[in-house]
Amino acid sequence: MTAGFVVRSPDEEDWREARDLRLEMLADTPIAYLETLETALGHDEAYWRRRARPRTDGGITVVAVTDDGRWVGTMAGIPGAGGPTLVGVYVSPAFRGRRAGVTDALLDAVETWARGHADVLRLEVNELNARARAAYEQRGFVLTGRTSPYPLDPPSLELEMIKRL
Repeated sequence: MTAGFVVRSPDEEDWREARDLRLEMLADTPIAYLETLETALGHDEAYWRRRARPRTDGGITVVAVTDDGRWVGTMAGIPGAGGPTLVGVYVSPAFRGRRAGVTDALLDAVETWARGHADVLRLEVNELNARARAAYEQRGFVLTGRTSPYPLDPPSLELEMIKRL
């Protein structure tokens, strides 16, 4: 990865980029999300515009955009009864890893938001997604021992991880 990037929040006019990145992430790592690529392909423009709008639930969505305008990553933080939760995590393959800096920059933005709500950030990762689990562990997340069934593939489990902020 040689391109620079900025981290920012999307808006409704970014709907095409939001759609394209969502389709990329669902194709790349289908086990990581609660939606199938087939379902996402059926959404209309109005859906994608709503999805790209700034959050109204008190959460945050951030994207990493290269100097040439390509969206290469996204993460979101949502409030909830269990505290702030990291969701919708994706970084394009060519921009993964510590050296690229995309994952860390996106996570920094979500952690800054989360600190305004609690001293812990939580997430769920599919037990079959070893790459994501390792990336989270490298960034200070630890398993809690709590699990839940993955809705799209009930035999597999979602593993809860937390990070103290």
